[in-house]
Amino acid sequence: MLIVTRAIAIPDAELVERFTRADGPGGQHVNRTESAVELRFDVASSPSLPDDVRARLLARRDRRMTEAGVLVIQARRFRDQARNRDDARERLADVLREGTVVAKKRVATKPTRASKERRLTGKAQRGDTKRGRSRDWSRE
Repeated sequence: MLIVTRAIAIPDAELVERFTRADGPGGQHVNRTESAVELRFDVASSPSLPDDVRARLLARRDRRMTEAGVLVIQARRFRDQARNRDDARERLADVLREGTVVAKKRVATKPTRASKERRLTGKAQRGDTKRGRSRDWSRE
């Protein structure tokens, strides 16, 4: 059981773990053991997630999310499988916790008169600088 928050817990039956050989340095050890973990969680059809959390997670533009709504997390940071498995589960819990946070509504505001004047003054100065760089070819 993966505890995300007090209200959300994911049963192990909804998590799919696949173990593969990790890439990178490590000599013979890396060629023999399947220490890397690929953890898959079907966000789109999970009965454990509330509808609002599911909608927020699916709306995120996360490259780890497949088009079918499956969240794929790969862990190969450590040399042993157990630590990579714990790391993948903790990262999944972090992603799911981020989905529980409701983003604040943005309140549209108008720019102040002073900020408009600063912007226009800056544009005028920049134009003067550029105008000063050019040559007047008509006088030659």
